[in-house]
Parts: sequence; structure tokens; C-alpha cells
Amino acid sequence: MSGYNAHRNVVNNSSAQGKTMEKLASGLKINRAADGPAALQISEGLRAQTSGLSQAIDNSEMAVSLLQTAEGALDEVSRALIQARQVAVHAGNEGVNDQNMLQADQQEIDNILEQINRVATSTQYGHNYLLDGSRAGNGVTTGDHLEFVDATEKAHSSGPGGYDVKIEHAATRAIHSGTVGLTEAIINAGEQITVSEGGKTVNFLTQKGKSVEQTLNDLETAIGDAGLDIDLIRPYPPATDGHAPQNITFRHKEFGSEHSFEVASNTAGLVSAAPNTNVIVENGTDVAGEINGEETTGRGQILTGGPGADTVQGIQIRYTGETEPVGGKAGTVTFSQNSLTFQIGANPHQHSEISLKSIKTNDLGRGEKNDSNFDSLSQIQVLNAEQAQDAIRVIDQAIEEVNASRGKMGAFQKNNLESNLNYLRIAHENAVSSESVIRDADMAEEMATFTRNQIMMEASTSMMAQANQNSMTVLKLVG
Repeated sequence: MSGYNAHRNVVNNSSAQGKTMEKLASGLKINRAADGPAALQISEGLRAQTSGLSQAIDNSEMAVSLLQTAEGALDEVSRALIQARQVAVHAGNEGVNDQNMLQADQQEIDNILEQINRVATSTQYGHNYLLDGSRAGNGVTTGDHLEFVDATEKAHSSGPGGYDVKIEHAATRAIHSGTVGLTEAIINAGEQITVSEGGKTVNFLTQKGKSVEQTLNDLETAIGDAGLDIDLIRPYPPATDGHAPQNITFRHKEFGSEHSFEVASNTAGLVSAAPNTNVIVENGTDVAGEINGEETTGRGQILTGGPGADTVQGIQIRYTGETEPVGGKAGTVTFSQNSLTFQIGANPHQHSEISLKSIKTNDLGRGEKNDSNFDSLSQIQVLNAEQAQDAIRVIDQAIEEVNASRGKMGAFQKNNLESNLNYLRIAHENAVSSESVIRDADMAEEMATFTRNQIMMEASTSMMAQANQNSMTVLKLVG
């Protein structure tokens, strides 16, 4: 029996020594589920989380590289637009330029526009084209006076039939008319007309001996030279008597509730109700309506899917009609969402999106009012002084749009990606530490245990040999 007892202890000590050697060899406290069932489950979950966090860090760093590629291209486009603006300013120097010089300016403008289009169509990261509009929300409208403007990454793609667009109220402009006509008697008396808008003021004084038509021409020129966004509304001059009295009507060039102006005159009723008293003209109104039956916000002629919208949030539609359509239905917008989506977390739905607008010349500078009827940057010409002035306006609008895109990219990189990277690295470090506490062996402790088990193994083996020796003594008695 002493032999059986010694054998059992040898087996137990051998097993304990084997497990200790396994831990020392692998460096792990848990090598199989039997070593710690609950700890194994927890540590495997932490391993999965650690792996996801590691990949999320790589994903975020690649996203930063993509955005830096796009922004580098936009920097080149911005430089090209500034160069184009310089050429347009040169073309506006009407007193010096001849036709050959203007033609040379136009050729340079055309080359710059080709360069911008080349950047737009060739900028890519891997096989993803970034600035041609393919990585943004794209829409097509049907119906009179409707135009798709832009969309954010929050909007959802529509079905084949698109989203219905309903216009409840068309945008208007601030407008003011005098009740007393401008006569040559008022002109000869030295009438002063004051118009203020956007921090700029025109103090216009009539000149004795000039006709009504000449005076209105001078007033219109003074308003334009001062840079006021005000139109002087008047009958077509060749169709009117230049000496006949005419009512004066001013209208703001921009639509919406953000724009107004002030007027005053010496004569009561000419533009202000009381003499020498400023009249603050009532602001225009913004467009109002619905997209896909969801709430929207209006700003000027732009109707935008509101923050409370489910599927159309961020979709922008321009309605250029002067009045709302009969029944309210203006048409439809068919929308496709192609924004870039980055998986920047270790778990489902931890992603971030950004929409990269097209920088093609036919998509820049749209909506800028100008007398040359340039619909976009792609149409600008500088073959005369008037076209040069309008080209400057359109180029300025394009520069603003490019700068806005760069700012959006920079904010996304800084706040969504780089800030998230800091969090991911901290989370990864702590997840690895937690998994190590549960899973990794304490080498000093395991070495001490191994030494103990080794002593116990030697002792139990020695005792088993002693038990065998006792049995041999019994055999001697029998012999």
C-alpha cells in the first residue's frame, strides 16, 4: 500500500510539474480551456477587441493619407484659380488692352481650366477617384426651375422614381419703390438720393440740366461703382421718353431673408416716405417646401433637407422660379449616395463618412449672378471688360467653394480621424494590458512553483523507491 500511495503522489507531482513547464515554455497562464474556463472566455474577447483596435488604427491612418492626397490636389486647384483671377483682373484693364492681349488672356484662362479639369479627373487613391464627383452624393432633378446643388454624406439614396420636391413658397428679394416719380424739376432742384447696402453707401446728387433718363443712368452707374448688390429697376430706356417722370424702384440682387438695404431722399415719396429719413426695406423671403415629404430649411433659393429629416438630410435643391408651382409639386430629385465611408472603430457601426465634391470647372462657380450669363467656371471669358468683371465674380465663388472643401477635409481629418487615432491607441494599449493580466504567466511565480514541484517530484520518487525496498524485506522473510 505504501507503494500505491507513493505512486499516486509521483503522478500528481509529475502532472503539476508538466503544467508548470508548459506555462514557462509558452509564457501563458492559460494554455487550454481547462486552465481557466471563465478567464479564457474573457481573454479571447479581449484578443478580438485588441485585433479590431489595431486594424482600426491602420484604417484611420490610411484615411488620413487619402484625405491628404485629396487636399494636395485642391491646393494645386486653388493656386490655379488664383492665377486665373490675376489674368481676369489684367483683362479688365480696358484702357490698355487691345484685342490680341485679350485673346492671349483668354487662351491662358482656357489652359488653366483644362489644368483644373485634369486634376479633378486624375486625382486618385488606389483605384478611388476623389475629386471628380464620384465620391459624393449626386442628384438629377426633373421639373422647371429645379437644380440639384449639393448633398452631405447623411443623405440616403433614392429609388428610381426619386424624391418628390414640393415648393410651398418661392424665394423673393428685398424690393422698394417710390410713390412719386422723378421729374426734371426735382433733378434741377438738386435732389440727394442715398442708398446703403452691406456696409456700403451711395450719396447721389442730381445735376441740373440732365434728363430723367440721364439721371437714372448716372444713379445706376454710381450704385455699380460702389459695389452695392442693388439693381435699379426701370423700363427699357429706348421704349420710354427720356424726359418723362419715372418712379424709382430698387431691388436687391440676392434672394432671401438675409438681405436688405436702406434708402432715403430729400423729396417725400421719391424713395422714402418722409424727407431725409432712412427707410429700412423689408427683407426678402426664403424658399419653403418639402423634399420627400420631410422637413427642410430654406436659405434664399436653396432648399435643404433639415436636421430632423430621415432620408434627405443635407440634400440641397435650388428653386429659381419667381412663384410657387400650381399645387406645390415642382418635380423630383433622383439621388445616389457615394460618399467615402471609413471603418474607424473595432465594433459595428463605428464608422465615419465624408462627401468629396466635384471640382470640375462645370461644377464650380455655379449660381453666381453675372451679366454675362456665365453658368459656371467652365464658361468664363475675358474678351471684353464686362466679361472680365463677371469672370472675377465667378472665379471668386469657385475659390470660396474650393476653400470650403479644403476646410471640410481639414476638420474631418483633425476631429474625426486624428483625434480618434489618439483614442484608439489608448484603447488598444489598455486592452492589451487587460488581456496580458488575464492570460500571461507570472514568470517569477511560475519559476518558484516549478522549483517546488521539482523538489516534490524528487521526494516522491525517492519515497516510491523506499516503498519498493520495504517490499523486498518481506520477500526475504518468506525466503
